[in-house]
Amino acid sequence: MSLKKALGHLATITHHHNLVMGYCFRAGLYRQGLLHDLSKLSPTEFFVGAKYFQGTRSPNNAEREDRGLSTAWLHHKGRNKHHYEYWIDYATDWNDPHGLTGCKMPRRYVAEMIFDRVSASRTYRGADYKDTDPLDYYLMAKDKSWFIHEEIREQMEMLLRMWADKGEEATIAYIKNVFLKEKD
Repeated sequence: MSLKKALGHLATITHHHNLVMGYCFRAGLYRQGLLHDLSKLSPTEFFVGAKYFQGTRSPNNAEREDRGLSTAWLHHKGRNKHHYEYWIDYATDWNDPHGLTGCKMPRRYVAEMIFDRVSASRTYRGADYKDTDPLDYYLMAKDKSWFIHEEIREQMEMLLRMWADKGEEATIAYIKNVFLKEKD
């Protein structure tokens, strides 16, 4: 790992964190904005991220391609409630063909997940970013994401489509004034 890659990785995760924090603050999620993705600064995540840093995509994907798994991602998803993978548990129905199931997420984490996806798209797409990018990225992997709780999938799609169709201001206002006020 070079110093240049470590500094590039630090700049990328800081930029991403600041974007998510700004969105969270605008939606009234101050604590989540401040604490978003702090596990990326842990040695388990940071050193792997710096080693595989490219600046154009998640280093977790590069680690996964190189090693067959991403130790940084396994650490990250288990500590950050805004990832639907955090909410996977054993199915209580023994007839479930997968043995695992996605659980419902509190709405505040669904909102943070949307802000996280938008911020990742903004970070990696840079000047080429469009408000449709987060939805496009989600739709690309949708068929492989059978383990997302159906209600959470519907909420994600609705909010990502709203972001793509109505834009940032309208979606954040909806999240703050409607979505977060509804019962989980």
